[in-house]
Amino acid sequence: MTQSLINLVAAWGYIAIFVTMVAESAGLPISSEIVVPLGGALASGLSRGHLRLANRFFDRFGLWAVFLGRLLPIVRTYISFPAGLSRISYLRFTLATLAGAIPWNFALAYAGYNLGQHYETVAATLGPFAIPIAIAVVILLAVVWWFGRKAGEDEEAAIQEEERAKGVGR
Repeated sequence: MTQSLINLVAAWGYIAIFVTMVAESAGLPISSEIVVPLGGALASGLSRGHLRLANRFFDRFGLWAVFLGRLLPIVRTYISFPAGLSRISYLRFTLATLAGAIPWNFALAYAGYNLGQHYETVAATLGPFAIPIAIAVVILLAVVWWFGRKAGEDEEAAIQEEERAKGVGR
């Protein structure tokens, strides 16, 4: 199992880490002790452009990004990493996290309660849409990844241009 996870992350990078962590969060027996350190190693390949982009985003939308991120599936799992990079204070981060996590968990508990009472109806209604929704989510994730990669590259180019301009002006 260990070697297969290493091979998967080596071949697919961030996408593999994302998918395996989602699966691990869903209760599948995947070792986060293997996948997360590999993710850390990949993260060391983040460019200065990606880091500057994250800082600008959190400087502008910091607390709102954390609050809304805690209300969104998938995003809620990963919002802490970029927020930490942007140096949001612990107190403000904790308050925004609690403000977002409480309604999210209440909504999940309520949805689970209602699903338990009406499982057959919900399964019959949503069954035909499960595969198209899964495909749409994968496409959306690919688009977000592509735009994030492009934004990081553009930001890196801007940093290099600024450095060249400073070097020329001396």
